Amino acid sequence: MELVQKVIGAELSSFEKKFTDSVKSTNHLLDRIMRFIIRRKGKQMRPMFVFLSAKIAGEINDATYRAASLIELLHTATLVHDDVVDDSMKRRNFFSINALWKNKIAVLVGDYLLSKGLLLSIDNGDYKILQITSRAVKEMSEGELLQMEKARKLDIDESIYFDIIRAKTASLLSSACAAGAYSATEDEAVAERFRLFGEKVGIAFQIKDDLFDYGQDNIGKPTGIDIKEKKMTLPLIYTLQHADSATRRRLIYTVKNNSTDKAKVKEVIDVVQKSGGIEYSHRKMTAYKEEALEILHTYPDTPARQAMEELVNFVIDRKY
Repeated sequence: MELVQKVIGAELSSFEKKFTDSVKSTNHLLDRIMRFIIRRKGKQMRPMFVFLSAKIAGEINDATYRAASLIELLHTATLVHDDVVDDSMKRRNFFSINALWKNKIAVLVGDYLLSKGLLLSIDNGDYKILQITSRAVKEMSEGELLQMEKARKLDIDESIYFDIIRAKTASLLSSACAAGAYSATEDEAVAERFRLFGEKVGIAFQIKDDLFDYGQDNIGKPTGIDIKEKKMTLPLIYTLQHADSATRRRLIYTVKNNSTDKAKVKEVIDVVQKSGGIEYSHRKMTAYKEEALEILHTYPDTPARQAMEELVNFVIDRKY
């Protein structure tokens, strides 16, 4: 993403230091864990969306840096808590916080990150940005709980699927874009436009994630993970909606009762691939991406807009 680095590289470098400072603690154990988290942070996609949204809508300022830090703090907190809930021992090929320090400490670390984000906004009077991001946290929790509720019966249709990913996945990305735009303009209408843009990108991002589970790219990780976890993703939902009753019953039975059987999971994947579920999901993903770009293209053709388009394409076309 050369253009992204060219347009906001300096801001991202400054953000690194500001974010590191924002999580420091006088507690020795907590500070050690924070340093561990900093060293293993991801690509900072969400802060990129914050900065580019601000730059397209207006000018990056101190409130933008705080918005980016808040988004990253909330995102990191949810990852730490997710690893506890999922009993996951790895995160980005490294040991997770709960693997190294056990669940109780991991939960408290997640709480600490959440509190740091809240205080960062409150202490600086960024109440609207805090409202934008708090709504995202609420929606993420609701989306996760809805998915868990539906996973018991596997009765998720396409409309419920989109409700889940809009809340669970797209809400934080949409709030990143909205918070960035608001930090530069203090205009709620502009923030809402960027929120909708980010939501569409986030939905496309999740559909791309769904497709990885069916071996559409050589990404170096096993297929069928979503099936093993009994997650109803778009390719499978489409297949179930268009299958005859016998095939539908067989697929649902396999997901419910044989989801750890590799041979049975492969059978499900094969049926999905032959049913047109992959092609349908690709079309839906592309449609959401194009809708996002339509919103983006209502703004002047500047290096910042071009960089945002590059970032969107990277997120949707990624191979991992």
